[in-house]
This record gives sequence, C-alpha cells and structure tokens, in this order.
Amino acid sequence: MIGRKLIAVSTMVSALALGMAGAQAEALKFWTIEEQPERLAKQEEMAAAFKAKTGIDVEVIPVTEKDLGTRATAAFAAGDLPDVIYHTLQYVGPWTEAGILDAEAASDVIAALDAKTFAPGALAMSTVDGEYASVPVDGWTQMIVYRKDLFEKNGLEAPTTYDAILKAVEKLHNPPEMFGFVSATKIDENFMSQVLEHVFLANGVSPVSADGFKPLDEKKTVEALEFYKAISKASPPGDLFWKQSREVYFAGQAAMIIWSPFILDELAGLRDSAPPTINDDPTSPELASLTGVVTTFAGPSNPKGAAWGDIRYFGITNDADTDAAMEFVKFSMDEGYLSTLSIAPEGKFPIRRGTDAEADKFVKGWAALPVGVDRKAPLGDLYDAATIQSIVDGLETASRWGVEEGQLSLASKIVNSQVLNRLVREFIDGERDAAATVAAINDELAKIQ
Repeated sequence: MIGRKLIAVSTMVSALALGMAGAQAEALKFWTIEEQPERLAKQEEMAAAFKAKTGIDVEVIPVTEKDLGTRATAAFAAGDLPDVIYHTLQYVGPWTEAGILDAEAASDVIAALDAKTFAPGALAMSTVDGEYASVPVDGWTQMIVYRKDLFEKNGLEAPTTYDAILKAVEKLHNPPEMFGFVSATKIDENFMSQVLEHVFLANGVSPVSADGFKPLDEKKTVEALEFYKAISKASPPGDLFWKQSREVYFAGQAAMIIWSPFILDELAGLRDSAPPTINDDPTSPELASLTGVVTTFAGPSNPKGAAWGDIRYFGITNDADTDAAMEFVKFSMDEGYLSTLSIAPEGKFPIRRGTDAEADKFVKGWAALPVGVDRKAPLGDLYDAATIQSIVDGLETASRWGVEEGQLSLASKIVNSQVLNRLVREFIDGERDAAATVAAINDELAKIQ
C-alpha cells in the first residue's frame, strides 16, 4: 500500500534535509490522553526530538480521556481537528465511519514500518473495511498471575487452559492458608466485567455477530459458566474485585488471580501504596520472583485461546497536514518508540516487536525500561525471559467482543450493562442451573440496543 503519501513523505524529508524546514507554517497538533504531568513531560521530550530531526514543531495538547469523544466530534464539525490523536480502541470504528480518521494514511505508515513487525492481534483490532484505520501503538493484556513456584513444586502445568487451572485449584486450594483462586464476584465493578469477558473469550463465546446481538452458544457458555463457578468457589467469600485479588495474592494466600499488568511493579515492592506482605520487607522483590503470568488461555471449545486486550492508537485525522503527521507517527513508532513506551512501561507492551533487521529490538528495549513509583527497576531484572515473553505474547491473540464483527459499540453496551455480572453471580450462588442461566442471559442481552 505504499502510495502517493509515502512518495510525498520522501519528498518532504529530502526537502527538510536541504534546509527547507522553514516552509512548515504551523506546528502539528497532537492530542494525547496521557495527561499526567510526568507523562506529558516525556511526550514533550519526544516532540523536541522529532523537531531536532525534521524541523517540524509539535504542539502536545492533553485531553481528558472521558472528554475525547465529544472534543473530537466538535472539532470535526468545526473543521479544526488536530493532526494526530492518541486514542483508545473504542473510537477506531466510529471515527473511521464518521470521516475523522484517515485510514489510507495509517495504512501507509504501517506498510512503511512493515506490518509483519506488529503484533497481529493489535493490527486486527484496527482493521476497518480492509484498511488499518489507526496505527496501534501500545497496549496491555489481562493476565493470569500465578505462583509458579507452587506449580513447579507440585508438578502442575502453567494455567493456560480451563483444565490446567482447575487441576491447579484442586491441588493447591487449602483455605484459609491458600486459596486456589481469587475470582471477581462484585457485580457493580468493571473488574468483574473485564474478567468475565476474558473467560468467555477464552472459550470462544461472544454475544455479537456482524448483524448485531447473537444468542450465546449454549454448550460453550455452559462450559464457561461451570469454570467460573469452580474458580469462584475456590475464592475467599464475599464480593470480590481487584482490591481483594491483589491483597490476598500479595499476602501469599492465593495461587492464582486475574489482573492487569499494572500489578507488575507492585509485585516487586516498587510502590509503597501497594506493598507485598508475603514477608516482612514491603520493598522485597521476592513475590515477583515467585510469580509467572499467562495472557492467552483456552477453554475446551476454543483450543487456540484468547487474550483480553486494551490497545491504544495513533490516529491521523482527515484535517491533518498528512505528510508531516505520517512522519511524526513513523518517528514515534521507530527511532522514538522506546520513548513512547517509557511513558508507562508496565502498561504499554510493545505492539511493534522490532524491525526487519532486528526482530525483537523493541521487546528487548522495553524490558530494560525502568518501572515503579517509589523505586525503579527494569522489568527484565524482576522477571525471567520466559515471563517477559509471555507478557508480550498476549498481543498476538488480543481481542475484545465486537471488534472483529464491527459491533464494538453494541458489545460495550452489553458489557457496561453489567447484566452478565448479575446473572453469573446468581448462577454462582445457586439461584438457577447453567442452562437456565444461558437462557436468562440471552433474554436480557437481546433487549440491549
């Protein structure tokens, strides 16, 4: 897809090299939802580095994430969009359909960088009508965090399938000293919504098709429900969400939890507000050394498995100085890519793994970036190479309900309704059997438009 825009970019860069940078009349406008002061400072540094290379100014403009949709819609109506927007997954489809995003420009950037150097799952989630609507930048995948020392000691396989998890629960569950799992059961928490979607995805269960709502497959859903009930029964009592999951695991009383990668620095004792309590030293990296992670796991009806992913993008808009915007995005995804990831490495997995010449360049560089709040250390010093690889491999199969089908908006409404949370919790509590729960879920979800 290398076409007119890349030819124009080559011409522009040659002109700049000849000292014609002064022809750039205005600075590129770059909207970012990374608005915390320390993150803004790093983005300003990236803009300065880009200017030093090209002579092109970049104005970094923070936008609060919850306001991004309305801000973009208003700017589009006024013909005053920025050149590049760092945005979340939910806008890929709607903004393409509305004419906000320039998919041809994004596709040409990816072609220039070589699509093969990107994680396939992240690229798939940015595809609209055969083109890449936005350039995937970074992301994270939900993880099964587990005590690999206990798994190894008991001859257990890593928790990569429903079956392996249930076997580990059977072997390791010994309350109150050790709970086999800490699941999510608090129905009004988004945490439970994310965990459930991950579990359902793992078994190939989805409530949408290209035509809209699709009744859940009974066999696959019953398998997912029975699995979720089993791990919930191996959890502490009560309404559980991220807080209890972390606390019980940090105390050394849980064999497995599901969490985001933002736990990675906390596990190593680098954040005083969330210290591990497995021993008497809250700054100890011991728990991190005993921990393994799994990002892609599989149910019996979906052997290839799935990962629940949250991806962020660089969108080039239809109001952009296209050539300069493309050059900025390419810079941020190539020689400036480690600076892009360094904004928050524990939650910014490298979607671009490397280059044609060095396939794992950015994975290696990312593992060396310091993480932590009160203390800093590279992830590569805290976790072994296999764990690091497992962390980034989740982006190979990253998915979300509705992305592939073009129904992300409907899927988001289904998730946010928390209908699934409520009915699954009632099933766990014994109010109806699995088949009746599938029927109840289908009845409720069919009402959501």
